[in-house]
Amino acid sequence: MTTIDWDSAAGSFDDEPDHGLLDPVVRHAWAQRLETWLPRERSEVLDLGCGTGSLALLVAGQGHRVTAVDRSPRMVEQARAKLAGTGTEVLIGDAAAPPVGKQRFDVILARHVVWLLPDPAAVLRHWFGLLRPGGRLVLVEGVWNGVGLSARQLSALLAPFTERVHHEPLSGDRDLWGKDVDDERYALVARAEPPRRHTEVVDVHLILRRGPDVLLARRAGTGYADGLLHAPSGHVEDGEDVREAVIRETAEEIGVALEPGELRTALVMQHRGPGGSPRTGWFFEAAYDPERPPYNREPDKCSELVWFPLDALPDDMVAYCRAGLDGYRTGEHFLIHWHEDGDTVAFEPRGTRRAVPLPAGGARTGRLHHIELWVPDLAAAASGWGWLLGELGHVPYQQWTHGRSWRRGDSYVVIEQSPDLVPGAHERRRPGLNHLAFHVEDRARLDALVARAPEHGWRLLFGDRHPRAGGDGHVAAYLEDAAGYEVELVAGAAPTRPGPPAPAPHTDGWARRRD
Repeated sequence: MTTIDWDSAAGSFDDEPDHGLLDPVVRHAWAQRLETWLPRERSEVLDLGCGTGSLALLVAGQGHRVTAVDRSPRMVEQARAKLAGTGTEVLIGDAAAPPVGKQRFDVILARHVVWLLPDPAAVLRHWFGLLRPGGRLVLVEGVWNGVGLSARQLSALLAPFTERVHHEPLSGDRDLWGKDVDDERYALVARAEPPRRHTEVVDVHLILRRGPDVLLARRAGTGYADGLLHAPSGHVEDGEDVREAVIRETAEEIGVALEPGELRTALVMQHRGPGGSPRTGWFFEAAYDPERPPYNREPDKCSELVWFPLDALPDDMVAYCRAGLDGYRTGEHFLIHWHEDGDTVAFEPRGTRRAVPLPAGGARTGRLHHIELWVPDLAAAASGWGWLLGELGHVPYQQWTHGRSWRRGDSYVVIEQSPDLVPGAHERRRPGLNHLAFHVEDRARLDALVARAPEHGWRLLFGDRHPRAGGDGHVAAYLEDAAGYEVELVAGAAPTRPGPPAPAPHTDGWARRRD
């Protein structure tokens, strides 16, 4: 801050409506605001950068004892004259280091001062040191003609010192300024309470799978996201681990008693709702058991339970739950989903996607990056492969003139009709690629894919031996497209024995059958 500029401005300083407060309407507007910002009981108030003392005069008039400080001698001279008889002490000094010795205050008031400080973080630290425990900073700031401090910037400067900051927009109150304003003006009231150690609520979510479908519950009567669909969920209680919590919540909400061995960890997501605090959510997967059908045990909190295909989820969902299920479907295991304060709780189909996948740790060397298949007809291949890969949880990833790709997790599958493709049909029995094999979660899902495959250009191989064409201990379907590419869909967990399945699909018998 300078002295010469403020000294030269002192003579006309009170001409501005919000400086001199000469207009009764403006003066009353500031008096009303101060009443809400200051304690009701008589308090010690330090007014920094007090100027000609207009605000200090209002504060003193409300019964508080005021110490006012300004660096400009001419400003101080006018303030002393204005405040004569109020018991206010007016000092010449730098607002960044006010000359108050060891005195402590209940309130520090500063209007349009912080934006001028060369090191505002250091000054705010000093100001908090001048406050009594539970005291408050009242900071009136703004952005004028591209200069100043936004509320977001000042809140960030205050964050290391306190968690309790009240933001009050002031631009819309023309009585404060004696005119309409269209720039950002605001007050922040910050309490002198040091930040507590960060804590988060931990919630748990159940992804109950019935083949390709997932169970959702429609919220009702809870006061949060009512009318929207969400997975069965709840909070971890004291003394519980996350697995115990999801088992308890599942029993309470849908009447299914799960065993720990039935659960699989699907996804961990840190999420923040609009204007809310961060939470950490654990998503668990479990399989539907027809012997234990779910039912609505909390009709006061849930209006219905509905099954939906995982690859065709409804739009009327809680946004972060939808993001979690979308991430689960594409093979992600860790996500951040951080709402902006202006977002809606509900999923918006055309809204900004807030989910940010976090790659898993571990050595990347040796992990599959991508598989690339060269095809003779891109359009035909894109139709068949696009359907199949979509059913298997892959999502469209890249598209260019000669190719397409679909991604799941950190690997992807490419089909390309390259200009460098040489003539000739694909023959899987020649040296080279024989087939691709994919996991399918269970027999029901496998059967559903096999039933729909012909509609999308795939035919079942080894129909007389399906689904045991790979051997008695191997449940799988073998499909072939029109170009001769083969995929194997393996139901259930990976085999425990080493080595490939029984060689039935690759015998000469099949070679003769192809003819």
